[in-house]
Amino acid sequence: MNYEKSCGAIVFRKAEQWNVLLIRHVKGRHISFPKGHMEAGETESQTAAREVFEETGLRVKIDRGFRAENRYKIRSDTQKLVVIFAAVTDSSELTPQPEEIAEAFWLPIPEALERLTYERDKKILRDACRYSGAYAPEE
Repeated sequence: MNYEKSCGAIVFRKAEQWNVLLIRHVKGRHISFPKGHMEAGETESQTAAREVFEETGLRVKIDRGFRAENRYKIRSDTQKLVVIFAAVTDSSELTPQPEEIAEAFWLPIPEALERLTYERDKKILRDACRYSGAYAPEE
């Protein structure tokens, strides 16, 4: 069995209400959070911050107090672990990385929950909201 590890973040920004950053990938076309593979010598949180910046142009403050894991098979012989942190930013300006990201956008949390492709991502967002006190979503 092969193993891959990626790290990313749920990025929150306070406007009139709390918003969440979502991205739509070029290849998979799914909607999720910014994330990517770890590089040698990086910590999980460093990878998350770097990947958010590379994919969206945003500088974020990672909150290592919230850490969620998602494990799944990407091929029959490859298991993937994705570590997701909570993060915040004051900036709203996005510069999506065109090679990987078809679209990056801010949504209020209830709309973000509707737009996420995968149920596991929705659960992680609900957990991050409860952790941060940003929003108390219905189950």
